[in-house]
Amino acid sequence: MKARSLSRATYEDLMKVPENLVAELIDGELYTWPRPAGPHARFSSALGMDIGTPYDRGRGGPGGWWILDEPELHLGDNVVVPDLAGWRRERMPEIPHDHRFIIEPDWVCEVISPSTALVDRGKKMFIYARHDVPWLWFVDPAQRMLEVLQLAGDVYSTMHVFGGDDVVRADPFPAAEIDLASIWGPTEE
Repeated sequence: MKARSLSRATYEDLMKVPENLVAELIDGELYTWPRPAGPHARFSSALGMDIGTPYDRGRGGPGGWWILDEPELHLGDNVVVPDLAGWRRERMPEIPHDHRFIIEPDWVCEVISPSTALVDRGKKMFIYARHDVPWLWFVDPAQRMLEVLQLAGDVYSTMHVFGGDDVVRADPFPAAEIDLASIWGPTEE
């Protein structure tokens, strides 16, 4: 859902949005979304655990990252909330004490839903590219697809597309084994 007005939306407008909604400021417009549905939240949580164990916690992997659910990223005048984001600790040694993240992440993941697909694959992707986020993943639970993109210059290039029952080891997290079949959830009959 997009709220339209004649003037540019501000951070104050965003702060007035009820807490049961996700709110983002994109190119001066306020976007609001319902909280993720169960399958969306399940996939995002499971993916965060698969990546976070070796990269954030350093168990069975190199560590050296912060992997976070739904951080509020302040990228220039835009405020976006990806499903997951990761920072190399050498670039962001400490997690901010409030809810605002002003250091661009090294990786973001957007779990696509019908209501967010156009904004995630359009406006937000361009914002991430303008702010030099090197890795972007799109996950579509309905299509059972994981797409890995890498920034090349000022545009993203698709590096890999995984789906179905694939077991994935993908950049920037090659030490994380992601068994897609175990986290898609049951198929609807």
